[in-house]
Amino acid sequence: MQNQSSHTQNIQAPLVSFIITTYNMPTEYLEECLKSILQLSLNAKEREIILVDDGSDICAINGLTKYLQDIIYLRQPNQGASVARNYGMMIAKGRFIQFVDGDDYLVQTAYEHCLDIVRYHQPDIVTFNYVKNRQTDTPPYELPTPISGTAYMSNHNLHGSACSYIFRSSIRGTLQFTPGIVYGEDEEFTPQLFLRAERIFKMDTEAYYYRENPNSVTHQMDHEKISQKMDNSLEVILHLQKLLDKIPVAERQALSRRIAQLSMDYLVNNIRLKHSLIALNHAIKKLRKHGLYPLPDKEYTKKYTMFRKMIGTYVGRMALLFFIKK
Repeated sequence: MQNQSSHTQNIQAPLVSFIITTYNMPTEYLEECLKSILQLSLNAKEREIILVDDGSDICAINGLTKYLQDIIYLRQPNQGASVARNYGMMIAKGRFIQFVDGDDYLVQTAYEHCLDIVRYHQPDIVTFNYVKNRQTDTPPYELPTPISGTAYMSNHNLHGSACSYIFRSSIRGTLQFTPGIVYGEDEEFTPQLFLRAERIFKMDTEAYYYRENPNSVTHQMDHEKISQKMDNSLEVILHLQKLLDKIPVAERQALSRRIAQLSMDYLVNNIRLKHSLIALNHAIKKLRKHGLYPLPDKEYTKKYTMFRKMIGTYVGRMALLFFIKK
């Protein structure tokens, strides 16, 4: 009886829960985001749209009254995207979850290809690309061969954004975003989620429109926020590093690759944001303290290999400071 009841509940659950987070975003952005979801080939029973307002100065729902029948509106005190997403996941009933930032939207034709995989091919995760240009061509649909998360992370550069894939909610377990991390919270969540997946479909389609919003958190970079971004990035790397001794060897190798790439990104961002040899040497010293520098002597990518060689010498560091622009 228990199995039959569980099966019945699973059938009745929405196929996808779309979790949208917003903070002081223009109503027109949110409308465009909602419309992109509502125009998908999902009926009202197949979709669940959860809009989490992270303490906007004016309640986001005020300008969205005509969508009241289509969405679940949640409001919380301003605590950041991590807490807002956790709130959305806590109540989400969908068999799959898709995160969407409120100033972005889904590209219909391309995203439909991803939904086809969700419907018919039992994925754990379907990944896709994002686009910044509204005029985009959708390539012919091709069904990729599914691979495990361990294999994926061992052979591909991971796109950390939590909005760049749709995932089966059951593989998440108790995994959540870490509250208090403002910059790079996705980089901690995504690799852990991928390591739990057995069937990942990597789509080349551009299914997510990312809006360059000058008012977003990631674009407001004064001295204090630069320091916070660097501190958050290191915190994420250290959180992932602590997991290495708790996972099997194959997964450890895959996660070690990701940690090495994030360590490289940490140094690249230090150069890009601070443009100071003193600051760069200080960042290297921090990584060395935690056994993260020198970067592992691996040929993960051509970019990684070249950067690892250059960062190891004074001349190389000066060249990086010259070539990496703000």
